[in-house]
Amino acid sequence: MIRLLLALAALTLPVTVSARTKGPSPRPAKAQGVVSAADRRAAAAGVEMLRAGGSATDAAIATMLALNVVEPQSSGIGGGSFWVNHASGGKLTTIDAREAAPAAADAHWFYAADGTPLRHSDAVPGGRSVGVPGALRGMALAHRQSGRLPWARLFVPAIRLARDGFQLTPRLIDGMAAYGRHVTPETRALYSDAQGNLLSVGATVRNPAQAALLERIAAQGPDSFYVGPQAAKIVAAVNGAARNPSRMTTGDLASYDAKPRPPVCLMYRVYRVCGMGPPSSGGITVLMILKQLERFDMAKLGKDSPVAWHLFAESSRLAYADRDLYVGDPDYVRVPVSGLLDERYLASRSATISPGATLASVDAGMPPGAPQRMRAKASETPGTTDLVAVDAKGNVVEVTTTVEGYFGSGLSVDGTVLNNELTDFDIVPEKDGALVANRVEGGKRPRSSMAPTIVYGPDGTVRIALGAAGGPTIIAQIAKALIGVLDWKLSAQDAIGMGLIFAPGPVIAEQGTQAETMAPALRALGQQVQIAPLGLKANAIERVGGRWVGAADPRSEGVSIAQDGTVTEPPRATLQRAPE
Repeated sequence: MIRLLLALAALTLPVTVSARTKGPSPRPAKAQGVVSAADRRAAAAGVEMLRAGGSATDAAIATMLALNVVEPQSSGIGGGSFWVNHASGGKLTTIDAREAAPAAADAHWFYAADGTPLRHSDAVPGGRSVGVPGALRGMALAHRQSGRLPWARLFVPAIRLARDGFQLTPRLIDGMAAYGRHVTPETRALYSDAQGNLLSVGATVRNPAQAALLERIAAQGPDSFYVGPQAAKIVAAVNGAARNPSRMTTGDLASYDAKPRPPVCLMYRVYRVCGMGPPSSGGITVLMILKQLERFDMAKLGKDSPVAWHLFAESSRLAYADRDLYVGDPDYVRVPVSGLLDERYLASRSATISPGATLASVDAGMPPGAPQRMRAKASETPGTTDLVAVDAKGNVVEVTTTVEGYFGSGLSVDGTVLNNELTDFDIVPEKDGALVANRVEGGKRPRSSMAPTIVYGPDGTVRIALGAAGGPTIIAQIAKALIGVLDWKLSAQDAIGMGLIFAPGPVIAEQGTQAETMAPALRALGQQVQIAPLGLKANAIERVGGRWVGAADPRSEGVSIAQDGTVTEPPRATLQRAPE
């Protein structure tokens, strides 16, 4: 069956990558689907589904599977995801496909034999950082809810890429060189020559083991990954790891399920902004940043105002402090979601922000219903990828998916990278008798910054859908882009491409952008400012003049592709890159 689908797909009209634009086409066009992703080949896989009559969900799944092959450093079925899905009838749903800790995990999961906590960098490599993968279960749930094409059809482009080969891009090979020291020899060998030297950009790589794995899952369904021989392989890999062996069981995989979760939404001016709730902190924190800024005339200040960026930094710092203290897996800890998003509470936090001065210190507040908590040092690693798809019927799917750090735990099974997601937990579980919300517990899902977001205009229709990659910077990237689009009337493309002021504590101004030029004025307002490259990567689709227009981050290798084959490719930035 799979080989027949592959043969049929080879006859499909390919995406016309030669038709490139620097912006939306001026000619009128009938409603059509669009896919935006961090890799051209993955976006093309999604468009292939749209052309075959698939839904936005089908396109998103095919895109994710292709990213698994061509962008393995960032995502794949060995990792997890969060979904925000707008149905054309107006219903908004979200899916939590976040990885989970094995049942054997306890509060001292990341402690050394001498009873001391491991450093984050020492906890990443090997088996103990691997959470039960959730991405495939998320795809399966989404497909049951709103897929139109057969399950197996969605795998065809990814199988073709893995079996027939794909060309290495700078992101993959540079990432392996810079951040792949923990990767096992078996995985590294995929991207190396016979002498063990990394291949050059443009070299063709084939991954037959991964192609065979994807063929099995396509033919046998998602359960084949979570039970039987495949589950046993995953357990053997993590428990037999040379570093930090785990205590995962086949039962951990068999019992895993993706979960529908309630979305979190707030009004920002005349727009309804909706995102992912816990265990993601992304949706809540983005909403807090925006709502705390609502009393300021950001539109009048404009994108070139140091005061506007100072206000953005102050609001960010307040929101990050709250998320660090209160957000965790709601199945294990009480997360005061309604309190954190309470308008009176946010107004009280906003009242501490001054346009002319910097807060001397920032502590978490006391939202209504908040339990006693200890603030722990955030330990997320920049990583991840994002994609967004819309079909001709107006269904919109925004997905952020990840294996956590570059190449995850460094382990792989059948050519597929396994995540290091459990290092998103706070390693030390308590202090002075107060428990950390994001401490390790068996079966628990670690807190995330992933923030897939859909925004509705005053008429109730989708205005923009967007998401980002880059660890804790994701939250600031989304908030920045939304202010750019909603307040400063920028295109999604320009808003994504704008340099970032990232302020979980001291301000980090993105090197080589307009954010760096703001540094002297921000320091004059009392901000402590560092200049550094940031690992940013975002994707979006917005509604403009009755048409869907895609956008991709100029820092990335991403593009958007319309159903008619038109490729919209951003002008590529020449910024120094940190890992995204």
